[in-house]
Amino acid sequence: MPTTRPSGRTFPTDFLWGSATASYQIEGAAAKGGRTASIWDTFSRTPGKVLDGDTGDVASDHYHHVAEDVALMQAIGLQAYRLSIAWPRVQPGGSGEFNEEGIAFYRDLLDRLRAAGIAPVVTLYHWDLPQELEDAGGWTNRETAVAFGEYARRMALELGDRVSLWTTLNEPWCSAYLGYASGVHAPGVTDGAAALAAVHHLNLAHGLAARAIREVLGEDAPVSVTLNLHVTRAASDDPADVDAKAQIDTIANEVFLGPMLEGAYPERVFTDTAAVSDWSFVQDGDLETIRVPLTQLGVNYYSTGRVRAGVPAVGDGGPGPDGHKSSGHSPWVGATEVEFLPQPGPHTAMGWNIEPQGLVDLLLELRDRYPALPLVITENGAAFEDVVEDGRVHDPERIAYVHDHVDAVGEAMAAGADVRGYFVWSLMDNFEWAYGYSKRFGIVHIDYTTGTRTPKDSAAWYAELIRTRTVPAPDALAELVVPGAAETVTVA
Repeated sequence: MPTTRPSGRTFPTDFLWGSATASYQIEGAAAKGGRTASIWDTFSRTPGKVLDGDTGDVASDHYHHVAEDVALMQAIGLQAYRLSIAWPRVQPGGSGEFNEEGIAFYRDLLDRLRAAGIAPVVTLYHWDLPQELEDAGGWTNRETAVAFGEYARRMALELGDRVSLWTTLNEPWCSAYLGYASGVHAPGVTDGAAALAAVHHLNLAHGLAARAIREVLGEDAPVSVTLNLHVTRAASDDPADVDAKAQIDTIANEVFLGPMLEGAYPERVFTDTAAVSDWSFVQDGDLETIRVPLTQLGVNYYSTGRVRAGVPAVGDGGPGPDGHKSSGHSPWVGATEVEFLPQPGPHTAMGWNIEPQGLVDLLLELRDRYPALPLVITENGAAFEDVVEDGRVHDPERIAYVHDHVDAVGEAMAAGADVRGYFVWSLMDNFEWAYGYSKRFGIVHIDYTTGTRTPKDSAAWYAELIRTRTVPAPDALAELVVPGAAETVTVA
């Protein structure tokens, strides 16, 4: 895939370059160190839920490769690393006693990162809810939000002096709608009313956690949340198509932006979902709790969507035109007359269209709406079919994707968007949720049989970007030497 944007754009000296992962996707050691089951353990072990029956039991085995993985990060030159804490590793069952062995694992990881000059960005929830909490209702249960606030408080007490930025939730849209409406993510529920209750309780959990962190660490403690804000376009200027886009914007974006940043739900969400829920789970004082001043807003971006007024397609379990794995149940609760249309290519191995301009448009919209709120790209990357040949992984398509999206960030910054950093997804190949190990997003290749780590050409390209702070040409690959790895790896 050729690049569509020029090389050579330069970024400020204080712009932060990083990479990101998630606990269930990379750690493995599912039953070690006192960790108990999460909803993703249960879901992935349920026949038919995950491609090829894959689970995160071993994943990328990061739990046993921490030193090697930090050495890789340091060799690439990462200035920050976004990781997530597995709630059931540090608090088995999600309530009661905390697990010192699990806390020690993260304390050691954070210490290694800081010793390597890498700023730890810690996400408290990247989808691995303790199974016992799900048994009691999961995110449909208000008490889960309360428990999350107490978990956040304990993590601030245990790890606070080691963390550069706290992120409460990653992509609550996925947790709520893919988990409780379409059922393609854990816990696999297909109930629109449950999904809306989950939306609110995730919002409440964010507010309770952010407040708990600042009660422990002070009002200046850096707190963020990461949202996968959907960039959706109307298929035409027909009022019905424009309204279809507005419906999706409401259920995708406004139900999180409104409460978290403005202290109110959009009125439209109540009318659009009136046949599904009366929203009686919203209690007095909740919106005040949810709205917490953020240090930064994390933005995850991969692709765009296109809609028109019409009949939604029934999913067959494959990739849907909205970019999400499909099922016989729609994640778009209340949007019963909105049709997602296939997007023109090029596409990644996920079937997602490649459109860097969508990222520019999103960042400029956020600039206009929240001019005082700094932004960070907390995930951006692409899955392609990678092959190891003679100890090398040539991935020019991924380099082109990252090249063009980094340039798009620079374009938005030049137009006044206050973007402070970029985290490529992902540091390493990993468990890609319902797609198992069939999709590779990493800039480091993982051999799932041997555990061998092989930096791809994209890792060397990204290292050059970080070193120069200038977008290199796609074929500009720096020498990347990784001391301390199982074998010294050089990518030239």
